[in-house]
Amino acid sequence: MSRVQKGLVAGFAATVAVSILEAVNMAVGHWAVSFPQLLSVMLKMPDTPAVGWVAHIAVGTLVLGPLFAILCPRLPTDTPESKGILFAVGAFILMGLFLAPLMNVGMFFMRAGFGTLAWMIASHAIFGIVLGNVYGRLVRREKLHPPVNAAPAH
Repeated sequence: MSRVQKGLVAGFAATVAVSILEAVNMAVGHWAVSFPQLLSVMLKMPDTPAVGWVAHIAVGTLVLGPLFAILCPRLPTDTPESKGILFAVGAFILMGLFLAPLMNVGMFFMRAGFGTLAWMIASHAIFGIVLGNVYGRLVRREKLHPPVNAAPAH
């Protein structure tokens, strides 16, 4: 399995983990605006939450997972989980500084309130922990049990 394939798997796992938290937030507490809700607003379809969910799953799996896999060996921390946190919170900072203001939801989504900012930082950190953990396990597994007639992962 290539690094990018491992990133796809890890990105999907991390997206599922955070999506469960987002669903609980929306169903039980709704203590902050969920990321899929923000995405549907950013995509100019606030009344269609499914669009936000599809975008959330697609970006987490198809963009952030593979990008993490490419950057992981270059990130300056020791564990895959800390690399994941650094990557995911860094992605949030870039999105909050550049993309959110362009989409008219305020820098760091502040139009949705401070609770949403705190929720976004926490959920991105959780995304990063799961992303790094799953990716690290896939890399370790391949190093311990290399596939027959395959090149090493790194």
